[in-house]
Amino acid sequence: MRNIRNFLKILFFIRALISIHEFYAQSPPPLNRILFIFDDSYSMYAPWNSNVKIDVAKKVMSDFLDSLKNIPNLEIALRCYGHQTFFHPNRDCRDTKLEVPFAPAKTNYQKIKDVIKKLEPKGTTPIAYSLGQATNDFPACANCRNIVILITDGIEECDGNPCAVSLEMQKKGIFLRPFVIGIGLDVQFADVFGCMGKFYDVSNEANFKDVLFLVLTEALNRTTVEVDLLDINKKPTETDVNMTFFEAGTKKVIYQYVHTMNHAGRPDTIILNPDLKYDLLVHTLPPVFKQNIIIEKGKHNVISLDAPQGYLKVEMIPPLPEKFPKYIIRKSGSHQTLDVVEVQQQQKLIIGNYDLEILTLPRIIINQNEVKQSQIHVVKIPSPGTLVIRKTDRGFGSIYTDNGKKVEWVYNLNTDQTFEQIRLQPGNYKLVFRKEQDNQTLKTIEKNFEIKSGQSINLQL
Repeated sequence: MRNIRNFLKILFFIRALISIHEFYAQSPPPLNRILFIFDDSYSMYAPWNSNVKIDVAKKVMSDFLDSLKNIPNLEIALRCYGHQTFFHPNRDCRDTKLEVPFAPAKTNYQKIKDVIKKLEPKGTTPIAYSLGQATNDFPACANCRNIVILITDGIEECDGNPCAVSLEMQKKGIFLRPFVIGIGLDVQFADVFGCMGKFYDVSNEANFKDVLFLVLTEALNRTTVEVDLLDINKKPTETDVNMTFFEAGTKKVIYQYVHTMNHAGRPDTIILNPDLKYDLLVHTLPPVFKQNIIIEKGKHNVISLDAPQGYLKVEMIPPLPEKFPKYIIRKSGSHQTLDVVEVQQQQKLIIGNYDLEILTLPRIIINQNEVKQSQIHVVKIPSPGTLVIRKTDRGFGSIYTDNGKKVEWVYNLNTDQTFEQIRLQPGNYKLVFRKEQDNQTLKTIEKNFEIKSGQSINLQL
């Protein structure tokens, strides 16, 4: 009897699981609701590109709204600020209003266009207060994704705290993390808005259109991508490097980004078309590569690559006031040149061993330089001295190193010049020279000399 009861309990549990699965499988997708918060403060009259900000914003928004009318399962609304009261003599820090309440995009897009077309910038910039008031703009809904897109040309002017308000609204589930589009803003304000939402800097009209569509894609598709460049401890701390996404198996470039961290110190979110498969090339030195990347729709995707990096730097002691020589970096044991860098400049590299060829006279070869995670490997070389050569006539000659045991070629003198200044590394040298008019080998001149750092010597030939 007990076995029968246990069997019935299990059967009931299985049926309950099936019912839950069927419920969620048949439940409709959430309704997407986008609230545009539009800056109509007086600063929108400022010149921007070939026009003024408000006129550019009106035109771009009008074109963008046209593209929303056929998107299913989407409602849109418009809140404006700075458009009702002139900011002189006093600022009106409550100058914000829901101009067009939520309705399906197919009907509301034209109403929002009509309102934006008639806007005239007047007042100040109460961003925090406008965000707080937006709480009431979203009618109660059990299955909605509430999205805010703030379009502004300035920062908070009413002593409010947009970051605190935004965070509070997100915690309460009123809306998702806002998107902030800055029109002609200084890049220094990225941090100001970064704590409030995802910030996009718009530098021109074409860029404005691209950013609006990028935001729309991210807001509606919920398909996001994060590229984690892992350090030696498998943490995503590496950044500030170019990335190229190719269509998998081809050399067709689809996206190019510069990797960055967001305000929270995590790799920033990007948007990729989930219908394609990708190869990713990260332009570290040497580069790292990942093939056949599949992006899953409706998810936050993480692409991880090992890219632990440190630094290499060649220093000249003491440093010279003039231009420095360059040095070639190669992976140890390889003849392939990775980069050519000027002495005194450091280069970021994937951890490992590297060979250096420093283009001094004579060249300096230093092999097996180990670059470690987040550390700077410093190679020090002495500064050169100067050899000043004065010739009474044209001629043929060369300079050699001479350590008493071995003589090695360094430099051929310029046949057409009677005066030369040559930078040489410290050491002992031999100069061999014959005048052009002397047709006897025995008239060859040999001169031994020593070069010291920072000092000049003169040779008369």
